Amino acid sequence: MTGKDYTMKEFTYTIKDALGLHARPAGSLVKLIKELGGTVMIEKEGKPAVSASALIKVMGLGVKCGETVRFTVEGGDEDAAVKAVEEFLNENL
Repeated sequence: MTGKDYTMKEFTYTIKDALGLHARPAGSLVKLIKELGGTVMIEKEGKPAVSASALIKVMGLGVKCGETVRFTVEGGDEDAAVKAVEEFLNENL
């Protein structure tokens, strides 16, 4: 560990949208994450974590309805970023 304070927030979310994490909400999610700053990663069981600010990588996870993804947030205002992403997911997916 380095001399800097190491913090990271993480949470999981189960996709409820019948179409899964499809193009329209994925694009909106990526746009939101780019606006938040910091680093946000998304991971689906059995697949490596990818940057949640890269639409092609998010879509490449192939997240379907009922599957759970894990988000990790590091840097910037982590608490605000987690809240914003969770709100987005609850409203859109």
